[in-house]
Amino acid sequence: DMAAEGGTDRVALVTGAGRGLGEATVRAFSEAGYAVAGLEVDPATAEKLTCGCGRVVGYACDVSDAEAVTLTVEAVLARFGRIDAAVNCAGIDHTYWLDELTVAQFDQVIGVNLRGPFLIAKAVWPAMQRQGGGHIVNVASTAAVRAWSGASAYHASKFGLLGLGRGLSAEGRRDGIRVTTVIPGGMRTGFFDRFVEQGIPLPEPATLQDPRDVARAIVFAVVMPAGSVIQELVITPPNEPSWP
Repeated sequence: DMAAEGGTDRVALVTGAGRGLGEATVRAFSEAGYAVAGLEVDPATAEKLTCGCGRVVGYACDVSDAEAVTLTVEAVLARFGRIDAAVNCAGIDHTYWLDELTVAQFDQVIGVNLRGPFLIAKAVWPAMQRQGGGHIVNVASTAAVRAWSGASAYHASKFGLLGLGRGLSAEGRRDGIRVTTVIPGGMRTGFFDRFVEQGIPLPEPATLQDPRDVARAIVFAVVMPAGSVIQELVITPPNEPSWP
């Protein structure tokens, strides 16, 4: 019953909602008047997302787990009645050259970064068809259009995500489902923190952007009038080293 949820008529689902870009995206949609379902792999973090107003609700969900995604999306629909935007922010990286990269690490990167967005899209698609449209936003990376050493799994996942988005965009036209792939450059999130332990130098602060800016761009893509769709959006700091 939408009235029980503060009468909102727009609902966003955001993965990786507990930190970094996901957290900023939850806030940006909330400020734009959306109710938000925040999916987060860590149950304690998911719990902290839920606000007293009932407009932001956290759900513990491993996006690489098909059953978990199906059940979580069902729970979101049961609570809010619809999903207007599904934003795939959850991402992981294992930065190792091929000879050190394990099969398990490769599988985990593909599982979260590529299988996850596929599972979310597949789960929300029937609801979006029923309600006459919706928007899926996949957060890729400049690693979807450029390559460097020590990131083969990440590149595979993000180049794959670009392809998934293009395929879904073609399929969604029939039902008014729009798909946007956001391709951000480096952001000031915790993403680079563990690279220090591996002896990889942190990026220069001047080459990183505020995740709130990328979150605003995501909301902007979603609220575009129905006559237009931002298919792909590259958004980097002015000094991004991996662009152009």
